[in-house]
Amino acid sequence: MSHFSQRLFSERAASWLQQSGLHPLLARLYAARGLESPDTLSLDLKQLLSPADLKNCLSTASLLADILENKEPMLIVADYDCDGATACAVGLRGLQMLGGSDTLIQFLVPNRFTMGYGLTPEVVELAAQQSPKPKYLITVDNGIASEAGVDRARELGIEVIVTDHHLPGDHLPKAMAIVNPNQPDCPFPSKALAGVGVMFYLLVALRAELRKRGKFTADTQPKIENLLDLVALGTVADVAQLDRNNRILVSNGLKRIRSEISQPGIQALFQVAIRDPRKANTFDLGFAIGPRLNAAGRLADMSLGIRLLLTNNPDEALALAQELDRINRERRVIETGMQEAALAHLAEDQLDGTLSERTSICLWNPEWHQGVVGIVASRLKERFNRPAIVFAPADGASGEELRGSGRSLTGFHLRDALDLVSKREPGLILKFGGHAMAAGLTIRKSDFERFDFCFQQVASELLNEELLQRRQIHDGALELSEFTPEIGDLLAEEIWGQGFPQPVFYGEFEITKQSLMKEKHLRLTLRPLGAGPSDSKPFTAVWFNHTQSLPSKAKLAYRLVTDRYQGQARVQLMIEAHNDSPEA
Repeated sequence: MSHFSQRLFSERAASWLQQSGLHPLLARLYAARGLESPDTLSLDLKQLLSPADLKNCLSTASLLADILENKEPMLIVADYDCDGATACAVGLRGLQMLGGSDTLIQFLVPNRFTMGYGLTPEVVELAAQQSPKPKYLITVDNGIASEAGVDRARELGIEVIVTDHHLPGDHLPKAMAIVNPNQPDCPFPSKALAGVGVMFYLLVALRAELRKRGKFTADTQPKIENLLDLVALGTVADVAQLDRNNRILVSNGLKRIRSEISQPGIQALFQVAIRDPRKANTFDLGFAIGPRLNAAGRLADMSLGIRLLLTNNPDEALALAQELDRINRERRVIETGMQEAALAHLAEDQLDGTLSERTSICLWNPEWHQGVVGIVASRLKERFNRPAIVFAPADGASGEELRGSGRSLTGFHLRDALDLVSKREPGLILKFGGHAMAAGLTIRKSDFERFDFCFQQVASELLNEELLQRRQIHDGALELSEFTPEIGDLLAEEIWGQGFPQPVFYGEFEITKQSLMKEKHLRLTLRPLGAGPSDSKPFTAVWFNHTQSLPSKAKLAYRLVTDRYQGQARVQLMIEAHNDSPEA
């Protein structure tokens, strides 16, 4: 059963925003998301926070300027997800734009299955074998927890510059420089920068440093802003909080994509995803483009994705995007199989009544693929509203270790929970890392039951009934006059996402027709109650992954979108929840 509640907002703030020329509906939605004055509405690049506030950003830029001047070899060490791939592409493209040579700036992305996460000593060994041997390693979207890797690099005569956004552990690595808004004593007001955002900031500071050194003027300097399409993709795909600073980055990146002047790789990804870049929005980046890029790191090798983001050749971009699309389809098949097996296992627990008593879900299966465990954990968390950790064998079915990925609920800090388990049971977790909503860990196969018990215990202590109750927050009702394609387009153009949620509305409807699409999605024809027969044409609505039919009158939470078919624009409702539904 869902608990429904309306997002509160200040009438005064909404009125002030509306007086500044904002559409009345947007004024209400913005006020409900904490925007209080017209000054906060602008997402112009000039409003970005200054790199001077990002600890070590200016001094690291000066160091990079020296390295470029001395023509010393650098190697970017990337992470294998979408944020890591875009950060790597931004770093390489940006350093080359600012005078770096193609041969002296290379990249390496570790294989997640053989080398684990971050700058491990094994990754450093591999980096040292590159030709030319790098004098500097620059980590993107990783490195803040890589003490052993940084120590190994220094033993081999290689200095490390860490750019990251993850939370640090108890000790920082002994790197030459660390740029991370989440490191101790960093005054940067936005702690939500993704890894790609940190790299972009470093390049902006480097450009300013090179300008100061007379390399170019404000008129002749390279346009680092041309990389904002990559910054937008990495930020949204990493589910970074869309505070104002991130919304500025994403908004300006989306403008480039909509103007069809983005990187050939991004244009090719839109083409294979059958999405129109001219109408690109954050939903496309998060659910169509990001997953195709991520698929490379999940099942194959993320260097494929980085090559796509680096190529300037449209034909090569399309060929690489088609390969990523194929890998993503393969990922979906694997994920569906894993999900079905997980649900079958949990159905047994449901039958004997143990599932309802659990405050967490932990599962593993010898057949599962470690590249897809995070997505399956996310699906289970959504379905059962419980923190979920899904494990797969780390080295094939015969290995002794399990690698797991977890997803959490708001209010239950997953990394802290794992930290508590590891302190109570030293040695039980071999390694772990992550943040509040997502984390990864490794345990021994033989310790799975013990881990499940200990994690369950911690979850029972830290979670209460309120956190475990599924909450459906909505933005109130729409006026009948607002059910228009124009309103759907208006909403689609805005920058919604984590921390600045997409609007969900609430109302009572008369349902005149319902049927199943592809045997798994509910399709409805409905009309808002209170609208007379002449007032309103019926609308179509879809409730994805929901098969249970609804009563003839129902209170529904929904998103309003514009559907275009054969040149006709029509309103369509995407149902999110039904307030009488146990599955809502």
